[in-house]
Amino acid sequence: MRLGKFLAHAGVASRRAAEAIVAEGRVTVDGEVVTDPARDVDETSGVALDGRSVAPEPHEVHALNKPAGVMSTARDTHGRPTVVQLVRSARRLYPVGRLDAETTGLILLTNDGELAERLTHPRYGVKKVYRARVQPARMSPRALQALRDGVELEDGRTAPAQVRQPASGVLELTIREGRKRQVRRMVEAVGHRVVELERVAFGPLGLRGLEPGKSRRLTKAEVERLRRLSEPGAERGGRAGAGRGKPRGRSGGAKARARRRPQR
Repeated sequence: MRLGKFLAHAGVASRRAAEAIVAEGRVTVDGEVVTDPARDVDETSGVALDGRSVAPEPHEVHALNKPAGVMSTARDTHGRPTVVQLVRSARRLYPVGRLDAETTGLILLTNDGELAERLTHPRYGVKKVYRARVQPARMSPRALQALRDGVELEDGRTAPAQVRQPASGVLELTIREGRKRQVRRMVEAVGHRVVELERVAFGPLGLRGLEPGKSRRLTKAEVERLRRLSEPGAERGGRAGAGRGKPRGRSGGAKARARRRPQR
């Protein structure tokens, strides 16, 4: 097994972060500093990080309903509460992606670095569902369609999102990316402001009655579903967007689409 993957399986960090740790010269194999994350190792290779022996540990995945004011990090330099403190486990857990401090809802924690990377990397397109309360409450059809088509942000255009408005001032957005404060910035880009934001689903998982601040360990079957979901192409059925299927609410077929295309 490659050294970077070995460290990720040991719960040290995601594979990408583990490779950076190796490049920094913090990892030894049989007492020798190794800076190549592709070095082949196994459990008998004497891998150590900062002088401490490293070995794969049993993997765990937990679902947490994150309250507001809790940081989505393993530790916080300012002493603020973190998601790791809310999950009972003897393992070194890390959050899978992040929610900003005031965003609530579903976040996963695990010591399986490889699974964490696959669930968050945009190339795998794992969907996340958010429910937002916005102001002004009335959102025009044009603004909704802009979110579905993708909006231009300072770090590039977003992928198309599935969007619906179940009630006045409430949006439900499904995205397959994980940029910093993405949902808030998307809503701002169409002239509105998010005043409350909750993630209600991550892939096939929902909150399932979890109270804020409570967590549960996922079953083997649920973890396997996540692994299958993060396989390349597993969840993609083509372009994501709430307007797929019937051209209901749009004028006109292929000619109308052709007229609109240059404006996008």
